[in-house]
Amino acid sequence: MSGSIHITEAALASLIGLTAHEIPGVVGMAPANLKEGLSRVLGRANASDGVVIGKDGGKYTADLYIVAAYGVSIPTVARNITDRVEHMVRHHAGIELASTRVHAVGVQRV
Repeated sequence: MSGSIHITEAALASLIGLTAHEIPGVVGMAPANLKEGLSRVLGRANASDGVVIGKDGGKYTADLYIVAAYGVSIPTVARNITDRVEHMVRHHAGIELASTRVHAVGVQRV
């Protein structure tokens, strides 16, 4: 018996969002769009908040919108996120991301 496994974009976004939350210096994720912002106001946050999955030539891309902790090196945090996300997606989902972009949209004291 053979079959195939299909990983949805929503599952991929959740994996990426959960991974980003584990990185030191990440306070949280920022709404990536108006719909996500409204969901948060209404109290419906998801693990995939702040993650936008796209396609580039048949491969997935990931844009992460983060809030960084005050005083951290944002380039270092962004590199750590990129490295960890690409590793986790490759290892746990078997997917190579075409690109991973981290957008620091805010800084917050913790």
